[in-house]
Amino acid sequence: MQSWFAEHPVVAYIVIFILLTYVYNRVFRVNQKLPIGKEIVLYLMMALGSGMLLIFQHDKLPIIQCLLVAVGLMLLVRVRYMVEARQKRKAAAAGKQQ
Repeated sequence: MQSWFAEHPVVAYIVIFILLTYVYNRVFRVNQKLPIGKEIVLYLMMALGSGMLLIFQHDKLPIIQCLLVAVGLMLLVRVRYMVEARQKRKAAAAGKQQ
């Protein structure tokens, strides 16, 4: 996988940018929207940061794999929250029936 991304740097850059954007939007973004100018600056900075991470990826550091692990853990936490919410709803419904 590492060598394939080294042979296809444009694909690696796009994957890094998409994963980085997803992590930012799910973890660090506040609930309110930023003004459009700040959004543009933010995404330009993330694009620049993705370029720096691409350099690290090219130097054999597992940047894409680490971002995939982060996204996987975020999805795992989301599933856990959904299961806990379902259990609470069932417990509340069982409490109302008694």
